[in-house]
Amino acid sequence: MLLNNKYNIIDIRSRDRYLKGHIPDSININYTDLLMNYKKYLSKEKEYYVYCESGTRSLILVNKLNKLGYNLVNIEGGYNNYLRRK
Repeated sequence: MLLNNKYNIIDIRSRDRYLKGHIPDSININYTDLLMNYKKYLSKEKEYYVYCESGTRSLILVNKLNKLGYNLVNIEGGYNNYLRRK
């Protein structure tokens, strides 16, 4: 399991966008990689918080993976919302 931090925050944006700024303690796993390899990164016993730029793509991903029995929470508004509240 790759994710072991306290909050299990996943940034699904591109590596370039992640490197330009991200939520502290988040890790970067792009959307496609996480969707295609979720068993590599996720455990059904943990909760994960997922975000993208605006919250739209992460919501789609969260819905898909939750249907498979994982426990993911979309960070509403994504990184843009985080920047507004910062």
